[in-house]
Amino acid sequence: MAEHTFSDANFATEVEQESSMPVLVDFWAPWCGPCRIQGPIIEEIAKEFEGKVKVGKLEVDENPMSAQKYNVLSIPTVALYKNGQIVWQGVGVQSKEKLAEELQSALS
Repeated sequence: MAEHTFSDANFATEVEQESSMPVLVDFWAPWCGPCRIQGPIIEEIAKEFEGKVKVGKLEVDENPMSAQKYNVLSIPTVALYKNGQIVWQGVGVQSKEKLAEELQSALS
């Protein structure tokens, strides 16, 4: 499975405590138009970086605690975590090229 589903219940173990690889989280909601544009880009990135980066989505309406903890006020927001800390965050639709650039940087 290339793409993970994150929730308030698993966020600590799947994202904050992940130390073997960077984690890219797409904070989204089904009613959000720009999120529907971001979704396929996230899927492509998940396939491209499989085994190197954990990529997944967190639906903010069903999982408000994680979104609030990281002050996600607008969606889509894409956040890159390394050793449990945010190393990059983008608000609004992020291009595949921009995401790939940030992931490559986190891997170096």
